[in-house]
Amino acid sequence: MKHKNKLFIISGPSGAGEDSVIEGLKKFLPIERVITATTRKMRPRESDGSPYYFISKEKFEKGIKENEFFEYAQEYNDQFYGVTKKEIERVINCGKIGIWKIEYKGVITIKKIMPEVVSIFIMTPTLEDIERRLLRRGESEECIKQRMVYTKEWLKHKDIYDYEVINYENKLNETIDEVKKIILKECEK
Repeated sequence: MKHKNKLFIISGPSGAGEDSVIEGLKKFLPIERVITATTRKMRPRESDGSPYYFISKEKFEKGIKENEFFEYAQEYNDQFYGVTKKEIERVINCGKIGIWKIEYKGVITIKKIMPEVVSIFIMTPTLEDIERRLLRRGESEECIKQRMVYTKEWLKHKDIYDYEVINYENKLNETIDEVKKIILKECEK
């Protein structure tokens, strides 16, 4: 692999399986994940730094004012998500393949600043699949409704991505393999 420290975006609506794909890629590739900061509450099986840095809204807003963020957005349920400049430096300098999970607004921003970053869109075959996965995850009806509205908006921006990979139900290994092939191909450029 020529460019071990290449940066890739893996992006998709909530429930598409991006986190599962990223975790699967770690078994095959030297991955360093860009860790996003968020103001949302921690879920079961999450900890600070895995998969997010969990911070208060006040601390996040202070970081915005002090220009600490490379990119940020206000998303679901008015929660903030963003990546600090310090975090991008850490990942770029670690000598591994950087994986950055962000939503479409972040992809638009990043592509303007760093057009060389390769972006991969992960989606399910249908919107109903997203809804089913969110229900299985135990999300509230109100939360699912909000996420579905956001997902429909997201789909209007699919053309910003370099690649699109469909994550079919019970085919996660195939999805991981497809994304792995894209990364390996891009690292050879």
